[in-house]
Amino acid sequence: MSAGPSSTPDGPILLFDGVCNLCNGAVQFIIRRDPCGRFRFAALQSDAAKALLQSAGAGAGGLPDSMVLIEDGRLYTRSSAALRVARHLRFPWPLVRVFWIVPRPLRNWMYGFVARHRYRWFGRRDQCMLPTPELQARFL
Repeated sequence: MSAGPSSTPDGPILLFDGVCNLCNGAVQFIIRRDPCGRFRFAALQSDAAKALLQSAGAGAGGLPDSMVLIEDGRLYTRSSAALRVARHLRFPWPLVRVFWIVPRPLRNWMYGFVARHRYRWFGRRDQCMLPTPELQARFL
């Protein structure tokens, strides 16, 4: 992997459901709004994600299957992961930090509602997305 902000071991890594069309769309959305290449990505179904979760001490059965952010050695899930991602994106997305005032149980309920219905509403793929050659270094 090349040196730079996208390959530092302590840079944020977003684990996502690789067969979910909504999740894949979210990854593309983040890539377009992360010009510095800060985020790296891995499908939750990948060996890289499983190893990262295991090294972080996370029990795979207890984590949501839609989004996990690993940043500064900590795991963030559901709405907390989404809000932490948004704060690193190009303006105006950092403004969504205002949603931190919404109590976490309510944020996570809303997040979970969409996550539970994402396959029905947005569909799913037969296999995980393959990054383009230009984006290959950002995927684990």
